[in-house]
Amino acid sequence: MSSTLQLSKRFREVMLDGLWIANTNFKAQLSDVTWEQATKKVGSLNTIAMLTFHIDYYIAGLVNVFEGGNLEIRDKYSFDLPPIESQEQWEELLNKLWSDSEKFAALLEQMPDSKMNEVFVDEKYGTYLRNIDGMIEHAYYHLGQITLIKKLLTD
Repeated sequence: MSSTLQLSKRFREVMLDGLWIANTNFKAQLSDVTWEQATKKVGSLNTIAMLTFHIDYYIAGLVNVFEGGNLEIRDKYSFDLPPIESQEQWEELLNKLWSDSEKFAALLEQMPDSKMNEVFVDEKYGTYLRNIDGMIEHAYYHLGQITLIKKLLTD
């Protein structure tokens, strides 16, 4: 299996349908979260909605680059979640995350393996492989946070 197919599979596992490393994924964890739970603050932790927005912000930013666009995302905006005041708004955010995740995985599957060692946008960002691996690790990191916050909200 090519490295891009393996990376796409790993990304899908953490975001959409896998159980291998964490025995869960974003879609499984967020499927039964209501908008009230998603926006409820637990101490000084980020809300589930904020973490969901945050991870999608980076996925969408990488998708833009994969599609030939510029790297337009900036860390300082990655938690700028617009207010969520209804289940419909929460579901819109989730649907955007699923759509962007599917697009990310599909675009990755289409990349040649040789692209993995190319510079990602600028040398300071490293290679495509470094950024894709980083995105997967970043997703697992926040999946763990969401899982713990969800437990705190339901216990």
